[in-house]
Amino acid sequence: MPRIRKAVVPAAGLGTRHFPASHAVMKELFPVVGPDGISRALIHYHLIELAAAGIEEVCIIVQPGDDVTIRRYFDGPGEAYLTRLAKYPALLDEARQMRAWSERLHFREQKTQEGFGHAVFQTRDFAAGEPVLLCLGDHLFRGAPDSPHVALVRAAELADGKTVSAVNRIGPGELRGYGTIAGRRRAAHPALIDVDLIIEKPDVATARAKLRVDGLGADEFLGWFGMHVLAPSIYDVLARMIRDDVRDGGEFQLTRAQELQRQAEGYIALEITRGRRFDFGVPDDFVSAVQAFRQP
Repeated sequence: MPRIRKAVVPAAGLGTRHFPASHAVMKELFPVVGPDGISRALIHYHLIELAAAGIEEVCIIVQPGDDVTIRRYFDGPGEAYLTRLAKYPALLDEARQMRAWSERLHFREQKTQEGFGHAVFQTRDFAAGEPVLLCLGDHLFRGAPDSPHVALVRAAELADGKTVSAVNRIGPGELRGYGTIAGRRRAAHPALIDVDLIIEKPDVATARAKLRVDGLGADEFLGWFGMHVLAPSIYDVLARMIRDDVRDGGEFQLTRAQELQRQAEGYIALEITRGRRFDFGVPDDFVSAVQAFRQP
């Protein structure tokens, strides 16, 4: 697979579960304090991690008009405010880095809410035939010694051009929230799995019968971690789904496209064993994620 230099971050959701706060501020701009004590917008952390993984350009999927709001954030304050920041060198440096990122941002609008796959499809021209690293916009990720972003980009180098999805271990109670896989581990790289089946939000009985991966406990499964390196063919699959109106639950789902892609050309998963996913999608999770993410 060619070097991964582009990333896509979806931020076009309505944030309904965070209403009324999300009516005033899009949830991707909610403040999150990092281990270094700096308060940044949620989406800001994505750009920090993506830069560390070698990403050069980022496309954020937004609702109409939200590009202006995000651009204003990364453009940072005016010169008068920067003067006030002079007594806080770390914050002044942060402002300079934000401006540098602003020049590398792209935006695509999802004008109608027709599913995650539909949102991703809006970035087809941005991808322009290259693979892209896709990260959920309302999650944050951390790993050691390398971030999951770096680990996934490295795994893509071993994938022979196939899509690679990060997965982690989940229990029966979590199955209804994630795409889940069956597959076979590679002997030389046990964390890499050749995927045999992908099912979106399976019930427990289906998962127990069909979604097995060697090396897991009796009631352990591998579900989406929240990031994928998508081979360019995903856009062709999504285009056919949209043309033929292939929906699940009334929406164009990315997981369906990923399974169709797997059937056509194969698919790889990378088990993340030394990384954490922080879910900021609903208020209770947001509170616990903010507290957990603050810790080194």
